[in-house]
Amino acid sequence: MDFKDKVVIVTGGSSGIGAETAIQFAQQSAKVVIVGRNEQKLRNVAISCESAKGIKPLIIKADVTIDSDVKSIIEKTMERFGQIDILVNNAGIVAEAKIQDGIEVYDRLMNTNLRSVYLLTSLATPYLIKTRGSIINISSVAGQKAVSKFVVYCTSKAGLDMFTKSLAKELGEYGVRVNAISPGPVKTDIFAAAGLDVEAFVRNREASSPLGKIAVGKDIADMVLYLASDKANSITGSIYVIDNGRLLE
Repeated sequence: MDFKDKVVIVTGGSSGIGAETAIQFAQQSAKVVIVGRNEQKLRNVAISCESAKGIKPLIIKADVTIDSDVKSIIEKTMERFGQIDILVNNAGIVAEAKIQDGIEVYDRLMNTNLRSVYLLTSLATPYLIKTRGSIINISSVAGQKAVSKFVVYCTSKAGLDMFTKSLAKELGEYGVRVNAISPGPVKTDIFAAAGLDVEAFVRNREASSPLGKIAVGKDIADMVLYLASDKANSITGSIYVIDNGRLLE
């Protein structure tokens, strides 16, 4: 796959799936915009991106839950590159919470996992229409499988799945494709950020997986690049599960 002269925005690009996705796009000659909150981690990813083909990525330090930051992502991208071809909505958080835990956790997860995606996508859409571009949302199998004590996270990802399908129908007439990837557990730092015992979590998920393992960031990034490429030019409104068989349980 070759993404020469394609401009790709990757949110949550400082680590995990987002970082791997940004690097892989850079390896295929894309002009990459890496968005995240940790500037040092973003710079580390940018070094890997630039070393691939010598194309300097654009680093944007931004919090996707702040509207002005979201608007700046589009403004800075257009100022630097003048177009948007691919939008990867990867930024997201997970938290363990029960219904009795109140509304704060709901607002925090929904603002990050769903509202920010809606806002950024709405701002990017006019430019994606011009390039007949592609949108890839990073969802989760939790959007299709109920998980006790993760009601808000599951709800946010179920909403993202329906957003993907509905938007694909809306933008199809403009040639813009919209798809989602629903990973099962992936070896990233998202679980540590949620305060979970990562080693125990990974062991448990590997033991219960039909394939006896969980995914790594590259597994997801491979599918992102495929869906963004011309090889997938007839695919839209689809949700691809990458979970080592977890939904079979």
